Amino acid sequence: MTSNDHDAADSSVSADDVAAIELQLGRVPRGLRGVAHRCPCGLPDVVRTAPRLEDGTPFPTLYYLTCPRAASAIGTLEADGVMREMQARLADDPELRAAYTKAHDSYIAERDEQARRDGMEPLPEGMQSAGGMPTRVKCLHALVGHELAEPGTNPFGREALDALPEWWAKGQCVCVQDRVNDSEDTQ
Repeated sequence: MTSNDHDAADSSVSADDVAAIELQLGRVPRGLRGVAHRCPCGLPDVVRTAPRLEDGTPFPTLYYLTCPRAASAIGTLEADGVMREMQARLADDPELRAAYTKAHDSYIAERDEQARRDGMEPLPEGMQSAGGMPTRVKCLHALVGHELAEPGTNPFGREALDALPEWWAKGQCVCVQDRVNDSEDTQ
C-alpha cells in the first residue's frame, strides 16, 4: 500500500476524528474545517483549517499535518538536508519552479475558497501560502500535507512522500478508544 491508496479528501469530521486529532497534536485543533486526508491506518493525518483564527488573526496553513509518526519521519528528512537540495534545484530548474508556483497558486485558491465558505475575507494578497511556496522550500511538513490533501499538486511534497518510510505500518499513531474509555471512567 502507498500513501495514495486511501481517501484523499473526506471533509466530514466525526467525534472520533476530533479525539484522534487532539491526541495527535496534544491540544485542541484550532479552526478545524475537515479531514483533508486519511492515513492508510484510517485516522486523519492531514486536516483542513480555517484561514483565520476565531479572533480574525490570519492563519495561512490550510492543510495541517497531524500524524506524529509522519511528522517525525519528515523531520528526519529535513535534518538530513533534503530541503537544501530541493532549494538548489528550485533555483536551477525552470520547469520545477513553474510546477511549484502552480502548487502555490492552487493552495492560495483553495484557501480563499475555504474563507468564502466560512463567510470571511480571504487572507490579504501576498500572504504566504505554505512551506515557503513559491520561492523557497521552508517546511516539508506543510508541503507533504498539501500533497496528501491534493495529490499530484506539490512536486516537493510528492518527492518527500516518496522518500518517507511507511509511517503507518506499525498501526495507528494514537488510540482513540483508550481516550473514550478514559473519559467514560471519569464521568
